[in-house]
Amino acid sequence: MAGSMYQYGTSPRKIQPEYNPKKNPKNNPYRNPKRKQTNKKKTKQNNKNIKKIKAEEKQRMEQLKKEKKIHYQNIAIIISMFLILLTISYRNSLITEKFNQIQNRKQELSALEKTNGQTEINIESSLNLKSLEKSAKKQLGMQKLENDQKVYITLPRKDYTESATPEIETENTTNWLKDLFAKLFK
Repeated sequence: MAGSMYQYGTSPRKIQPEYNPKKNPKNNPYRNPKRKQTNKKKTKQNNKNIKKIKAEEKQRMEQLKKEKKIHYQNIAIIISMFLILLTISYRNSLITEKFNQIQNRKQELSALEKTNGQTEINIESSLNLKSLEKSAKKQLGMQKLENDQKVYITLPRKDYTESATPEIETENTTNWLKDLFAKLFK
């Protein structure tokens, strides 16, 4: 049982109950050395496969990250284009609104000019001598003067109009100077 260990005496060695034998695959007498070699080959292949799988997984993860990044960039581009189109349409609506206001004001102006022209024509027609005469006869009951009602007067030919420019009085300035010289030389 002990294998290669020889023990002298008749009493066998006692195994302690707390003793837990350590399982070491290298020191295991029941192991198959050929089996171990195939396991080594398999573990090397498994390690290679695992490394390949990890590398492939890493590449897939990087590819997914790149695809997500491209996806987010596309979304950002679409949103920015939408915002640009929104601002352009908003500006166009403001321009259209201002244009409509200008057109409304122009229509109001043309309507006011039309009524103004009509009132000017009415005023000119009412200032016509014939229309004044008609309105005086109809509304006020006035009549034209007859020859016996007319009185002729004669006015002197003196001009009663005043000029807009003031006249320079040279007589007063010369009189004043004459008076001064007269007082000095007396």
